[in-house]
Amino acid sequence: MRPTSVEVNGTDFAAPPRPGQCLRTYLRELGWYGVKKGCDAGDCGACTVHVDGRPVHSCLLPAYRALGHRVTTIEGLAPGGEPHPVQRAFLDAQGFQCGFCTAGMIMTVAALDEAQHQDLGRALKGSLCRCTGYRAIADAVAGVTNVEQPGPGDQIGRNLPAPGGPAVVTGTARFTLDVSVDGLTHLKLLRSPHAHARIRSIDPSAASAVPGVLAVFTYADSPGRLYSTARHEDPRDDPADTRLFDDVVRFVGQRVAGVLADSVAAAEEGCRRLVVDYEILPAVFDPEQAMAPGAPILHPDKGAEQRIACAQRNIAVEVHGDVGDVEAGFAAADAVYEHTFTTHRVQHAHLETHASISRLDETGRLDVRTSSQVPFLTRRALCDLFDRPEQTVRVACGRVGGGFGAKQEMLTEDLAALATLRTGRPVQLEFTRQEQFAATTTRHPATVQIKVGARRDGTLTALRLRVVSNTGAYGNHAAAIFHSCHEAVSVYRCPNKKVDGYAVYTNTVPAGAYRGYGLSQTIFAVESAMDELARALGLDPIAFRQRNVIGPDDPMIAHSTEPEDVEIGSYGLDQCLDLVDAALRRGEGTSPGPDWLIGQGVALAMIDTVPPHGHRSRARISLLPDGGYELAVGTAEFGNGTSTVHRQLAATVLGTSVDRIRLRQADTDVVAYDTGAFGSTGIVVAGLAATRAAQALRDRLIAAAAARTGVDPAACELDADAVRCGGVPVPLADLAQGGWAPAGEGACDGSPRSVAFNVHGFRVAVHPGTGEIRILQSVHAADAGRVVNPMQCRGQVEGGVAQALGAAMYEAMVLDETGRVTTDTFRNYHVPAFGDVPRTEVHFADTADRLGPLGAKSMSESPFNPVAPALANAVRDATGIRFGALPLTRDRVCLSIAAGAELPPAHTAGVHPHE
Repeated sequence: MRPTSVEVNGTDFAAPPRPGQCLRTYLRELGWYGVKKGCDAGDCGACTVHVDGRPVHSCLLPAYRALGHRVTTIEGLAPGGEPHPVQRAFLDAQGFQCGFCTAGMIMTVAALDEAQHQDLGRALKGSLCRCTGYRAIADAVAGVTNVEQPGPGDQIGRNLPAPGGPAVVTGTARFTLDVSVDGLTHLKLLRSPHAHARIRSIDPSAASAVPGVLAVFTYADSPGRLYSTARHEDPRDDPADTRLFDDVVRFVGQRVAGVLADSVAAAEEGCRRLVVDYEILPAVFDPEQAMAPGAPILHPDKGAEQRIACAQRNIAVEVHGDVGDVEAGFAAADAVYEHTFTTHRVQHAHLETHASISRLDETGRLDVRTSSQVPFLTRRALCDLFDRPEQTVRVACGRVGGGFGAKQEMLTEDLAALATLRTGRPVQLEFTRQEQFAATTTRHPATVQIKVGARRDGTLTALRLRVVSNTGAYGNHAAAIFHSCHEAVSVYRCPNKKVDGYAVYTNTVPAGAYRGYGLSQTIFAVESAMDELARALGLDPIAFRQRNVIGPDDPMIAHSTEPEDVEIGSYGLDQCLDLVDAALRRGEGTSPGPDWLIGQGVALAMIDTVPPHGHRSRARISLLPDGGYELAVGTAEFGNGTSTVHRQLAATVLGTSVDRIRLRQADTDVVAYDTGAFGSTGIVVAGLAATRAAQALRDRLIAAAAARTGVDPAACELDADAVRCGGVPVPLADLAQGGWAPAGEGACDGSPRSVAFNVHGFRVAVHPGTGEIRILQSVHAADAGRVVNPMQCRGQVEGGVAQALGAAMYEAMVLDETGRVTTDTFRNYHVPAFGDVPRTEVHFADTADRLGPLGAKSMSESPFNPVAPALANAVRDATGIRFGALPLTRDRVCLSIAAGAELPPAHTAGVHPHE
């Protein structure tokens, strides 16, 4: 007789699976939310469970095949209350950041045998982590303890664990869709098959006839307001060029219509049955061609009113400026290097896709639960779009499964809200992995023409950049071109500089915010060029940089001398260069064999620690009746570690330990305003607000205790349990009684801004016959100010390095001749796996930033930026070939070595002495 039930975590479930249902979906419908959806193709491992003790990717296993078998999810891995040894190991090592992959990773590790432990690269190749860089995961597998236990004393500089850790490793952390909503409906989207077309009509009749379909939404249902999907404190930073549904589609994958149904299957079938009549329009895919006369115009009906620089030339944003006289500077140079560098599209590849759930509460208020880095900005955008007062919209985040800038967009919330407001029904919209690749955002592809000159002694005389950034079909985050043309240039002292930058519309998937925000593209060019110029002059590349980088008292000038609010709050670039130089001189890593070519390279980066035009945060901390505290701050936690750091900052000010501070965050109903977790602001802006709130509360508590005891406040001191007034303790629990609710508030507006510095170095081996690059040594030095949590900060560096290596070596989004993304699964888009990522030696400069909270500054974005040029410089040192285009794939490296030059050639380039 065929089995009719399945045992899950020791309990029999008789609910029959639906035809074609996979085990992952079946388990989640039973409430086992620790089973995650990352790919639905067996590529990422986030859905790993045990079936009769064996690990399986539950997205690949038909649910009916589990009938009669014993299934264990992360929630049932350790029955009886005590954590499983692997769960404990991941806690002790802090082997996670955002935590979305962690349940699946733990289930995989828990099933490894001894032989698999000896080859973790192979054993874990089906389990992806986008955040950690895998070092902390390796530590967890090896039983290494990285955490310190909370206790009294200064909390800064301690490796304290993340407060969400226990929930992450047990699978009880609640991400966006890990909730049950009565009457939930599902929205799916029909997307354009054309790169550029006008929609003549959409016939919804066949779709509406599908059983379960509740509504169809088209451009006829779209609000008339134009907006940007990008989110910034100042909405004027981004062109308003987007409609919720448009009657013109501008890239393959753009939303055309939405179908709402009582099941995902019915909504998908409804999308398949929509009949759309398209008028095909000419398309342009290359940004240089898009700016040329006669090119198709993507937004002909828009212009300055929508904050578009020049719609008739497809220029969304442009920047131009110069200081000094660059031609005179080149004339005075003894060596000039000139080259064109190109960088490509890469995807954020966070494992939790974009997703939202919207509903109307009992008062008719719109309630949106979403995976976002910017809940408050999303609320503002929804209010503007649907003409609703702010108090009628709530936006809240659960734990967010990675972001890296991609979730600084409004890509699902507007659609779900439209469906809820039109039907009154709760609505869920979850993107597939294919939609993430083809229809969200990417890093901006860019072409950078650079010319730089110097005297024989190595002093720079002139630097000129021309940057063309492909913003895709829409201008969300086109303004990243300002960053592209700023810090990469202003970090070097040079009397003559000229910059021209263009962010250009094309009929391709839109670009958006990506870790490093426009800087990695130009830093690749600038740092590669500096290396070549040093070689032409016979100078050591590090010494050449040391001669030319700004010092702590130098002005930071890119292409204008207009004053800005950016200051050098602490200067550790000299230390970073020395630390990497010393590490590389040790020469770690041995050559794989006599046929391999050995080389080393370095690169540096500077980044502003806060975006321009304001970034605001407010925090509140209250004393609780038990003598503990509650800290409310708006920043979302998505692996950036702000939950840990904010508690450490507040605890240090209040003289207590972090376990005495409870945290509330990322909910527009329960915390004060916060612009969002982007632009390296989680520590610097929200951290300052939390620190100031704690300082305000400390002063209030001391004043209250002093008034009770008659002791001068200057003689009173706050500690973990009491305010001690001249030796007389006034317990905190007493101060919290009597109807008085002691609280402190703090705020920060993001100005003035400081800068962070990073330097990376590699020793590599390159096989000339295969093009394989092996990293023998990877070392990174960072100026993060006073490091609040070294373990966590090191993890941010390691994760940034791993992500940057993926982009430098093999990650690449490929578009065919029609503009369609062809690399739309993890299987054909190479996200670094465990065996791909070398261990990076991380060093921190000894500095304290006078602008940051208790001396700290940011370190989440910046580690990404110097990695690709450092790698390219090392490969150049090994092979003699300057690669001006990324990624450095094996075939390109191999063929270029065989030809004696880069293939395909970027542009004419060369070093030539001044005549």
